[in-house]
Parts: sequence; C-alpha cells; structure tokens
Amino acid sequence: MTPECPDCPKPEPEHRIDPEAIEKEHRFILEHPDRTLLGGPQSRWRELKTLWRVSLDFIRAFRTLHFAGPCVTIFGSARTKPGTTYYELARTMGAKCAELGFTVITGGGPGIMQAGNQGAFEAGGRSIGINIELPFEQTGNPYVTKSVNMHYFFTRKTILVKYSYAFIVLPGGAGTMDEMFETMTLIQTGKIRNFPIVLMGKDYWQPLMDFVYVMADAGTISPGDPELIFFTDDPEEAIAHIHRHAVRQYGLRKEKLPEPKAVLGERKTPAAG
Repeated sequence: MTPECPDCPKPEPEHRIDPEAIEKEHRFILEHPDRTLLGGPQSRWRELKTLWRVSLDFIRAFRTLHFAGPCVTIFGSARTKPGTTYYELARTMGAKCAELGFTVITGGGPGIMQAGNQGAFEAGGRSIGINIELPFEQTGNPYVTKSVNMHYFFTRKTILVKYSYAFIVLPGGAGTMDEMFETMTLIQTGKIRNFPIVLMGKDYWQPLMDFVYVMADAGTISPGDPELIFFTDDPEEAIAHIHRHAVRQYGLRKEKLPEPKAVLGERKTPAAG
C-alpha cells in the first residue's frame, strides 16, 4: 500500500485515476501514431512498430528528395489567405528562389506554404511539399511537382532542414516559430552549417526579434546569435542575402542532377511546366 502522506495534497474526486480513465487514455494514445510515440513506454511489439513507421517516413522522404538538388525551405502559416500581403510576399520569394536555381520546399499545405510552392511553380522551377497527416487544417496544395506525406512532425521537420541551404520564415504560429528556432538551434550548436535564415514580415515579427535581443542581453544566447537572422521585407535584399551566404559561400552552381535508377523505382524531381 502507498504510505500515508499527511502533507501531500489530496486529489479531488474528478482527478482520481480509475480503470476507466486509464482505458480512455490508452484509446487516446492509439488513435494516432504521434500519440503512440509520445505516450510513454509501450509494449515491445508496439515500440518496434513505431520504429518501423519512423523508418518508413525517412525512407519515403529520402527517395523523394534524392534528386531534388539544392533547396530553400519556406516556413509560414497554413491560414494565410491568397491575395494577402504575406501570401504574395511568399509567392514572390518562391519565384525568386526558383529563378536562382533552387528547389523550393514547403510543408506542402495551404497558406504561406502554398504561396511559396505557387511562386516556384509559376517560375518553372522545382516545387516540393513535405505534407503532414493531420485531422484538420493540413491538405496538400496543387502547386507541388513532387510531394511526400509523413506521419510524424519530427521526421517532417528533419526533412524540411536536411536538403536546404537557406530558410525563409514568413508570418506564422507556434509551428512556424518551432521550425525557425529549431533551425537556429541546429546552426548554434554546429549540427548544420551556418545557412542563412531570412525572417520576413517586420510588422508581425518585430516583437519576436526584440525578444531575441532580450535573450542575448540576458546571456541566455550568445551575443552574436541574433545575427543568424536576417530581418527584411524586401525580396531583393532577401535574395541578395541568400545568394551571398548560400550560393557564393558554399560554391553552389547549376549542375546536371544525378540520373535516377529505374531498377530502384527512382524518378527525377520534375520542374513545373
């Protein structure tokens, strides 16, 4: 029996754990693979199935993007409507990145993601969507020339970073901030090279940038870390920054992509048109 603890708070009746609550939690966890992954220890068989599903996520993505060439990833909200200022800014950036020779990668959904893919598609470039299976909000957009669907957020974020030499961040919510700060952390810790992060939407992001400098002043990040973020609303400045810190710095040049092997079921990443 659990020893008595006179100083411990007593749980209210609605917070008591009973077999029905435990069964309800089990059902909740089993409804979606992310919940199984994050739901604590499972049976060995279920953990093995989870590892296999994670591997399948990566295998599908590696095969899809193997022939993508150098990429730029565009992050932003799925809720931004076509025709709005930030949608058109993302569309412009997608086109300019494609004209620079990059494949444009987004999360594959609507909003800013669709705008980035649309710009690349309309410019005749390669446009890829890394979609996530969600019960709401996320549906594939029609401007991708190649796409892959993923079960897990963490595998998707890995792929959105793995192939890119620059990252463009437009207004978004918690997911967009998560993607930007994870990318920044990977650069801080030397896990990836010092690739440019371009933050666009000054009216929207100014409080966030102010707080980045607060963190630097407080010593919780290095004094030079805010300089990892290039903050602008000017597409020409943004593209010049990407050209200077990605194309020239890493010696990127337009080359013929490797040929896929038919015996492995491989296909090139097509350009639009």
